[in-house]
Amino acid sequence: MITTISLEEINKELREKSPKEIISWAILIGKKPLITTNFRPYESAILHAVTSVQKDIDVIWCDTGYNTPQTYKHAEELKSLLNLNIHLYVPKQTVAHRAVFMGLPNINDPKHSEFTYQVKLEPFQRAMKIHQPDVWFTNLRKGQTAFRDNIDIVSKSKGGVLKVSPFYYWSDQELDKYLIENNLPNEFKYFDPTKVEANRECGLHI
Repeated sequence: MITTISLEEINKELREKSPKEIISWAILIGKKPLITTNFRPYESAILHAVTSVQKDIDVIWCDTGYNTPQTYKHAEELKSLLNLNIHLYVPKQTVAHRAVFMGLPNINDPKHSEFTYQVKLEPFQRAMKIHQPDVWFTNLRKGQTAFRDNIDIVSKSKGGVLKVSPFYYWSDQELDKYLIENNLPNEFKYFDPTKVEANRECGLHI
């Protein structure tokens, strides 16, 4: 069991490690690791890095239903290229059904909280309940949101799962180089209907 105190020491050590070394360490201590993805920009880097260590790792995709055509094409390309073991989770309501009752509410609309729950939080909670991971790989990086600036490579989720962000201290330029070196595609036409603003936290990590 990793304590809060030891997390500080672990992060200090891991800052000197490569993403692949961080992933290998986490795989060794975990019994039920998984990775979540939304196929946003630079997701190909972490999907490649994690599957290069454990090819058959469970990949959880909670598809809001509001992704761009480019994102769906990118997802299919990566699924084929990396042979991803995808587990798809979608909202219980269709986009058409939801559009009748709440449309696409902005962040100041009272319906936004329920909208976020329906399209993102509920499918994610359902996935985590089914898979019950002890290690969760994610592509959080420093500088993305105020909240993410205050975590580190390894942190604990609200449910006690060890959350591992191997590229936490990497810049876009470093990731661009990683993608080129590993011949990986990227896609920037991405839309998150719950965030609106790029630097706003999505709700899964708080």
